[in-house]
Amino acid sequence: MTEPQATPDFRFHVHATDGHARTGAITMPRGVVRTPAFMPVGTAATVKAMYADQVRDLGADIVLGNTYHLMLRPGAERMARLGGLHRFMRWEGPILTDSGGFQVMSLSALRKLDEDGVTFRSHIDGTSHRMSPERSIEIQGLLGSDIQMQLDECVRLPAPPEAIEKAMRLSLRWAERCRAAFGEQPGKAMFGIVQGGDVPELRVASARALVDLDLKGYAIGGLAVGEPQAVMLAMIETVEPHLPAHKPRYLMGVGTPDDLLRSVERGVDMFDCVMPTRAGRHGLAYTRHGRINLRNARHAEDTRPLDETSACPAARDYSRAYLHHLVRSDEILGMMLLTWNNLAYYQELMAGIRAAIREGRFLAFAEETRAGWERAEAAAKAGG
Repeated sequence: MTEPQATPDFRFHVHATDGHARTGAITMPRGVVRTPAFMPVGTAATVKAMYADQVRDLGADIVLGNTYHLMLRPGAERMARLGGLHRFMRWEGPILTDSGGFQVMSLSALRKLDEDGVTFRSHIDGTSHRMSPERSIEIQGLLGSDIQMQLDECVRLPAPPEAIEKAMRLSLRWAERCRAAFGEQPGKAMFGIVQGGDVPELRVASARALVDLDLKGYAIGGLAVGEPQAVMLAMIETVEPHLPAHKPRYLMGVGTPDDLLRSVERGVDMFDCVMPTRAGRHGLAYTRHGRINLRNARHAEDTRPLDETSACPAARDYSRAYLHHLVRSDEILGMMLLTWNNLAYYQELMAGIRAAIREGRFLAFAEETRAGWERAEAAAKAGG
C-alpha cells in the first residue's frame, strides 16, 4: 500500500475494515495521522516527562493540547505572538486541541453556566474567566491547532436523565455556534462532540443533530467519567451506526489498553488519555505482559527488563530492579523511563491493531493480546 502524503486539505480515507474495526488515514497539511490512532496528551504544551522528538519517534502522528490550561498559562494571545503551539513546543505534526469544557467542569471553582457560555475561576490563581463557544474557537485558532473541538457541557455519570438531556441540548446549540465561528479553514477541521450520558435515545438524538451540521469529524464525549466499561461500550454501539462512515470517530479520554481494543472493535478511530503518562509518573508500567507496579517489593532484585523484545530502550535496557529503585527513591529518571515505556507500548499496540485490521485478523489479535495479559497476571500472582 502506498503511504498517504500530506495534503492541503483535511481528508479521511478508510483503507481496510474487519467487522466494525477499520484502519485508514487522516491527511492534513502538517502530516498524516494513521488510524486507529492514540494521541499522547500534551495538556500544557508538553507531554509530561517526554521530549517532543521522543514522542514522534515512538510513532505518534498527532498530540493533544488543552484550551483550558493554555488559555490560563501562558495565554492564547501570548501563544499567538510566540508563533503558535507547534513552534512553541517544537512539534511539527498535527495537534488536536480539546475545547476546555471538561476541565472547566472538573477543575475550576465557582463555575457558573448559562446559555451564552460559562464563567469560572482559574484553579491556578482564582482569577475569573469567561468561555463562550466563540471564544473557545478563537482561542484554539490563536493556538494554531489543526483539529479543534466544539465547546460542550460534560456531565459526570451517574446523573439524572433530565440533567443529561439539558446538557446535551445546550451542547448542540453550542456546536452550531462553534461551527459558525470556525467557518471554513482549509486544511483544518472542527469536530462535534456527541453527548447524552448513558441514555441511548439522547445519544442518538445528539449524533443525528451533529451530523446535520456536516462537520469534518465526530467525537463521543461524556464517557470515561466514572461509568463502568460496559456502559461506555454500549454507548459506542448506540452511536456508531448514526455517524458517517467516511468521517473519523474520536472517543475522548479513553483509556486502558483493553478499552482501546474493545472500542476499535466497535468502530472508533481516535483516542487520547492521560493514563500512560500519569501511570508512568506513579510507578506503573504498561507492557505486553500486562501492568507492572514497580513500587512492589517483589521487583527489588529482579534483573529482567520490562520487555526484552521491545524496541523502546526504557523497556528493553533497564532492569526492573533499577526501575523499582528509581520509583521508590522518587527519582525523576524513573518517571521519565516509565512514561517512555508506557507511550511506546501504547503506540506498539496501535501499530499492531492497524496491521491486524489490514490482515483481517483483528479479533484474533485482540484475543491473543488479552490472553497474554491474563497469563502474565496469573504468573505474577503465582510468584512466577
